[in-house]
Amino acid sequence: SQSKSVDDPASTPAATVTPVSKKAKSSNEAEMAKTYDYLFKLLLIGDSGVGKTCILFRFSEDAFNTTFISTIGIDFKIRTIDLDGKKIKLQIWDTAGQERFRTITTAYYRGAMGIMLVYDITQEKSFENIKNWIRNIEENAAADVEKMLLGNKCELNEKRQVTRVRGEQLAVEYGIKFMETSAKASINVDDAFFTLARDIKCKMEKRMEANNPPKGGHQLKPQVEPRKAPSWLSKCNLF
Repeated sequence: SQSKSVDDPASTPAATVTPVSKKAKSSNEAEMAKTYDYLFKLLLIGDSGVGKTCILFRFSEDAFNTTFISTIGIDFKIRTIDLDGKKIKLQIWDTAGQERFRTITTAYYRGAMGIMLVYDITQEKSFENIKNWIRNIEENAAADVEKMLLGNKCELNEKRQVTRVRGEQLAVEYGIKFMETSAKASINVDDAFFTLARDIKCKMEKRMEANNPPKGGHQLKPQVEPRKAPSWLSKCNLF
C-alpha cells in the first residue's frame, strides 16, 4: 500500500483513527505474546576451544564459522522448536571457557534448566576437565537441572584422543545422556538439543501434574455394600 502525504493537517480527518477497545487490545497483545508454550534456559559449558559457540551457531543459524574467536564473558541465541505438539522457546547461553571469566559465567548456572557439558574428542585435557565442570554445576546450579555430555568434533576421527566408549562411561558414571557431535559436519547437534529439551519438558509436566491433581479427585462417592468375592478369586489374589 502507498503512503499518503500528511503535510496538511486539515487533509487528515480525525475520523480515520478508529479507537480500539481495551478488551480488544489486551486480547491482541495476549495473542501476540503467546508465541510459545514453554521457555527453557539452556547453558553450554566446557573448556575454551571445544566448539561451544560453533554448536550454538549450528543449532540457531545452521551455520559454521571456521574462524575461532574466543567468547568473552557470555552470549546467547534463541530458537523456537516444535516438540510433541508444543512450541518451546530455547534461550541458549554460551559461556566463556577461560578461568578468568568463571565468576561471571557461574552466575548464569542458577536459572538454567538444562546444561550441556562439551569436550573436544581431539583434546584429552578437555575431557578430563569435565569432572571440574560437573563440580561447578553441583555448586552453582539447581539440584534437579538436566545435564547432557557432548563429545564435539567427531568428524576429526583421525585426531581422536578420547574414545566414544570413555565418553559413554563418564556419562553413565554421572547418570546423564551422551552424544558425539560435529558442529562442522552438522552431526547430532539438533538431536542433542531436542533430546535435552524433551527431558526438561517431561520433568516439568510431571511436576505440574503432581502440583495440580485432577479436579474432583477427592469427591466422596456414595457408599455401596461391597459384594463378597468368590473364594477362588480370593485365593488367586493372594501373592
